[in-house]
Amino acid sequence: MITRRAAAAGLATTLIGLSGRAGAQTSSSSPIVEGLKGNGLSWTVTAKPRSRRLFPGAGADAGVWTLNDELASVFRMKHGADVRLSLQNETPQPLSLHFHGVRGPNDIDGVGGLTQKPIAPGESSNYTFTPPDAGTFLIRPCILGGSAEPLERGLSALLVVEEHEPPQVDRDLALLVDDWRLNDDGSLAPFEKPSDTAPAGRLGSWLSVNGKATPQRVEAPPGGRLRLRLANACNARILRLRFDGMRAYVIAIDGQPSSTFEPLKASLPFAPGSRYDLLVDLAPEPGASGAVMALIGDGMPLVEIVTAGEKQPELPAIAPLLANPKLPEAIKLQSASRKDVVIKGDPKAPNVPWSLNGASGTSSGPPLVKVKRGTPVVLALRNETGFVQPMHLHGHSFRLLHPLDDGWEPYWLDTVQVPENKTIRIAFVADNPGRWLLASTVMERFDAGMWTWIEVT
Repeated sequence: MITRRAAAAGLATTLIGLSGRAGAQTSSSSPIVEGLKGNGLSWTVTAKPRSRRLFPGAGADAGVWTLNDELASVFRMKHGADVRLSLQNETPQPLSLHFHGVRGPNDIDGVGGLTQKPIAPGESSNYTFTPPDAGTFLIRPCILGGSAEPLERGLSALLVVEEHEPPQVDRDLALLVDDWRLNDDGSLAPFEKPSDTAPAGRLGSWLSVNGKATPQRVEAPPGGRLRLRLANACNARILRLRFDGMRAYVIAIDGQPSSTFEPLKASLPFAPGSRYDLLVDLAPEPGASGAVMALIGDGMPLVEIVTAGEKQPELPAIAPLLANPKLPEAIKLQSASRKDVVIKGDPKAPNVPWSLNGASGTSSGPPLVKVKRGTPVVLALRNETGFVQPMHLHGHSFRLLHPLDDGWEPYWLDTVQVPENKTIRIAFVADNPGRWLLASTVMERFDAGMWTWIEVT
């Protein structure tokens, strides 16, 4: 359910996205930053405004914000390496960076106004941690009341923590999907002023992959195998992905290994903050093609994969990743601390902001839940709005429970979609001390107060 303005933006996405096909870039041209290779290396990142011509034929530059002069950087490291990151803020607004999905210490979670002081313009801050898990993680701004504009201007990246024994593939591609609301000349559309109503979220009019026009063309050997790491960095756009002309197998969701499966009807839900790791086996003959499609209108190709070159030797059968031994084998639901979370808000009604349990987020009030470390927790998320509500839990991974609490889905999540006028239940072991957000991943709703927090002591 979207407004007329949002519907128009969605239509524009199809038109502008397709017009950019002639200028598509290959995925291999996306910036791969290798500064995190090995242990004990430092990483200095500067966030600053830049002017960029986003798509071929644009008549004007867009005022973006970059990390080290790049959009959609991909930072790679081996599991077990240390992150020593220094963020210099040269934008005109306060910043902090959230490592979305990393179950690290609370003081590096990057929530400006809750876990750290926001980084003022002209100042810097340091993050030091060792990611406990291998996986694909999103880096994005997270400032209470001020996240939407930095994200829309392009301040997002991927952190790829590689396994010590990864699956054998011909190419490992990290693909960051974003949308941008642009004027007809290619400049960024104005940002709406804050109001007392509940903003639906900023839907873009142009889709990008790794900051470049779609579809990106990838060449790979016949009979080869690719690993695709897909992440949604959009402000508000909830997509479905479809895999045409190829067989895709999910091996991880939200950074955590899952049972290996082929998506039903070759499609997957893809909300802001969501990530998938997939293995794709390619046709044995040269010239075969497949595509990762965004299901907007008749479908938009995000990535086109074409076989070229010499046929590769047959690879072993696809097998699951090793399970993460740091996550519990079972959650004792009978011993869980339980809490209902009621989501309300209506963009069509005046003075009805987004709320969780009747209140907008505040760091000065009591937490939603306060538990001792090691306590199992079940949250019942009840969506009483007419919008799908994607929600993200910081610092933890959780199970999506079956409707009768008699089991859970065979994967871990940190971001979940709550359907309109429905209730879902999630369960996790609160094993990470600190103050952790439960928040909307639609950034305009988050800025408007659609968040709360839990405390683990």
